[in-house]
Amino acid sequence: MSIPHSNDRPVKFPGPDHPIAIERHPSRIVVKSGGKVIADTRDALMLREARYPAVFYIPRKDVDMTLLQRTDHATYCPYKGDCAYFSIPLAGEPGVNAVWTYERPYAAVAPIREHLAFYPDRIDSIEELASDAISG
Repeated sequence: MSIPHSNDRPVKFPGPDHPIAIERHPSRIVVKSGGKVIADTRDALMLREARYPAVFYIPRKDVDMTLLQRTDHATYCPYKGDCAYFSIPLAGEPGVNAVWTYERPYAAVAPIREHLAFYPDRIDSIEELASDAISG
């Protein structure tokens, strides 16, 4: 099912043909890029969408935003809304537009608001640690 978006882009709703599930992830997630810890959280969300690989969404409060630089790049997802991007300058060329966020996501995916996601192939690592692991 879809309805027109205010700027004539379609808005679609998750359903049997395109399921989207969002749940809190139980493990601690640490994101590293350019040899530095970019994010460290125990409050990650896992978004599973249709046949795409699952994606961690990290709360902004657990991301070192001083290491990111907003870019002019933008995309649109009919299920989630307008998507904005950040680069990780210390990562060099691979860090360009390596981070994305839905700042005003559609209601069906509202929990990802104030969260960031990272392209795994544009950063050093996304580590899943036991929730009691100590940062080193």
